[in-house]
Amino acid sequence: MNGRVAERKRFEQIDRDINAWMHRYGHYLHRVGLGWFFIWLGLLKVFGYESATSLIAETVYFGDPSVTVPLLGLWEAAIGFCLLRRRLIRIGLLLLFIRLPGTALALMIQTDITFDGSLLVPSIHGQYLIKDLILFGAAAVIGGTVRSRPSPDRWD
Repeated sequence: MNGRVAERKRFEQIDRDINAWMHRYGHYLHRVGLGWFFIWLGLLKVFGYESATSLIAETVYFGDPSVTVPLLGLWEAAIGFCLLRRRLIRIGLLLLFIRLPGTALALMIQTDITFDGSLLVPSIHGQYLIKDLILFGAAAVIGGTVRSRPSPDRWD
């Protein structure tokens, strides 16, 4: 019996240590990962790689998608850069939430392109746009921490 109790206490301590590490660094890793992700995908658009952003450009924005898609890519890269710098998080979130209606509208208006015959089966374009909406939700979690002070041992 003592062996099982000791084993259980060891497991609980490991669990507490892992939880403490995630609590200490999770928001930072989340913010930096999201920032680099936006920079990466934004620059792909700038350099002409295909994405569902062309669907957003065709749905919401006026102008030639060959111009608006790279501009949206720069916009996304700017969002990512702002997320990497703690002092710029609010600006990045503002840029992100300005872009949110375009994503939602493209998903709702272009259902023939964003879904494969059923609202339960998103197309590749639809999956991309849904992923964007989820990323916006993840960014909202980051936004919930902008008023808190980082501890001195944080990595930023």
